[in-house]
Amino acid sequence: MPRMKSETIGGGDQSWLASDHGITNCRTSVLDVSAFTKATHYPNGYFPSGLEVNVASESAVKPWTGAATEKLGFLFTDQSTDGTADIPAPILRHGMVKTARLPVAHVAPTAGDASGFTFITEAGA
Repeated sequence: MPRMKSETIGGGDQSWLASDHGITNCRTSVLDVSAFTKATHYPNGYFPSGLEVNVASESAVKPWTGAATEKLGFLFTDQSTDGTADIPAPILRHGMVKTARLPVAHVAPTAGDASGFTFITEAGA
């Protein structure tokens, strides 16, 4: 008899969005799961909505570090993972972001390209 698994993953906590600008223009990209760290990026078995990612390559999205060759994007919805298989996911490419509400500490852009985003930094935003 086959083993079946049922799980429910919702859209996630999108309180990090400061407006609805850009949400209808999310692009489907592939998360390179092997590039992420479980304890940091998906400790609960899923990648959380609002996770900062590097979308320089849509076929191999990796964690955002702010390096010169990177392009910032944000994971739009929660994405369940087994920790092994790469997964397609919607990525926000431009919009307004409340940094205090991101699921992982915000990495301020230094050399990487974050030109598509406006950051709202008020405490409790």
